[in-house]
Amino acid sequence: MAKYVMAFDAGTTSNRCILFDVSGRIASVAQKEFRQYYPKPGWVEHDAGEIWTTQMEVAHQAMINVGASAADIAAIGITNQRETTIVWDKATGEPVTRAIVWQCRRTSDYADKLRDEGYTDMIREKTGLVIDAYFSATKLRWILEKIPGARKRAESGELLFGTVDTWLMWKLSGGKIHATDYSNASRTMLFNINTLKWDEEILDLLNIPACMLPEVRPSSGILGTADPQILGAPIPIAGTAGDQQAALFGQTCFREGEAKNTYGTGCFLLMNTGSKPVFSKNGLVTTIAWGMDNSVTYALEGSIFVAGAALQWLRDEMRLIDSAADSEYMATKVKNTNGCYVVPAFAGLGAPHWDQYARGTIVGLTRGCNKYHIIRATLDSLAYQVNDVLKVMRTESGLPLEALKVDGGASANNYLLQAQANISDAPVLRPTCVETTAMGAAYLAGLAVGFWNSCEEIRSNWEIDRTFRPSITEAEREKLVRGWNKAVRCAYGWALDEV
Repeated sequence: MAKYVMAFDAGTTSNRCILFDVSGRIASVAQKEFRQYYPKPGWVEHDAGEIWTTQMEVAHQAMINVGASAADIAAIGITNQRETTIVWDKATGEPVTRAIVWQCRRTSDYADKLRDEGYTDMIREKTGLVIDAYFSATKLRWILEKIPGARKRAESGELLFGTVDTWLMWKLSGGKIHATDYSNASRTMLFNINTLKWDEEILDLLNIPACMLPEVRPSSGILGTADPQILGAPIPIAGTAGDQQAALFGQTCFREGEAKNTYGTGCFLLMNTGSKPVFSKNGLVTTIAWGMDNSVTYALEGSIFVAGAALQWLRDEMRLIDSAADSEYMATKVKNTNGCYVVPAFAGLGAPHWDQYARGTIVGLTRGCNKYHIIRATLDSLAYQVNDVLKVMRTESGLPLEALKVDGGASANNYLLQAQANISDAPVLRPTCVETTAMGAAYLAGLAVGFWNSCEEIRSNWEIDRTFRPSITEAEREKLVRGWNKAVRCAYGWALDEV
């Protein structure tokens, strides 16, 4: 009998592999960072080959950690950084250029052009998304336009497109699987979330050949098997979902109105809206949460570009902390931010602002501000950004929010979660296992092969580590939020002078 489900967690700055047992507990974990490339201001790239090799390294290491063989693995689930775009040669498996990362802003001008030409409503009604350089569509078009020979080769069927999940499945299966799931497809700005098909009108508009697109499959179901030469046996590849949808599933948000926020490199708030899409008029995106049992579940999402990356900035560029974990201690050395606000709009602002020309700013500085105030204000900025999204989400969904479930690296920060509860005026629940992204991928795969029998069984595995409850007055909350709103306005449109 197999003992574990293996989850590939292909993140933005590192790859991990986690083995989960039947109780949903972590049996083994391995992680390795990979290089980030910044060839021009606003450009972000990854080496797709390095994404693959590091993922395999951690997969083998996770097995070695507990002495597991391929026979001990019931299935593989994959979760991934979304929107990141890879194009490779169908015959050789070689990428035609580096992966263009979801954070990359190189296609902002083209996104502006699409909006100016009046395609906003059409794109939103078909895909649930706003037109933005964030999504895969404009990145794929850029590769076809800018890489010599790419368009001709794509049109002749020589090139394949995929997000990171597709790339990993293709490599893992020895080139036999070229597929993605509904959740990842819904993040490309090419997929019609109503018809559940690649949209021909959008493909024609962006001049993208349909032959290079992957097959779209349910998030839970056997897609194929791993090449036995890679992990030692033909292990079923049985689940895949974009990282934020996987976290929603891992947090067992199976009912309408249940919501989670992940504090990763970016910050992502998702609410389950059930079997029908809710289309936002105020900057949220409508996405497919997952597809299983011959149906799809939809979600409202607010995407915040910079969250944990702001703590990395404090550590690596500003040298104000030695590690991200230090931020909690530093923030509690002062009673407040001394009127200081940090807006970490390093790559523009996401939902609900959607200003791709916003840039980071620090406002309210006085002679009395020190590094502790700036560190505290940076942590607070995460809570304010989540609250901006949560306010819109509550209004547009019409669904009550009893509590906010949280996960991701920064959810270990008690100061941050208390600030979140205070600013959002809602209890914040941190589970015992905060690796809910990988857990969601494991659950989706395990359900497909009978490792777990039902969502009810999975829900029984979910345990609360700590609940953070609001502890400030409404007047204090309103004053803090007013200051944040004023600070955000200072960041709007900053980069337009450079265009």
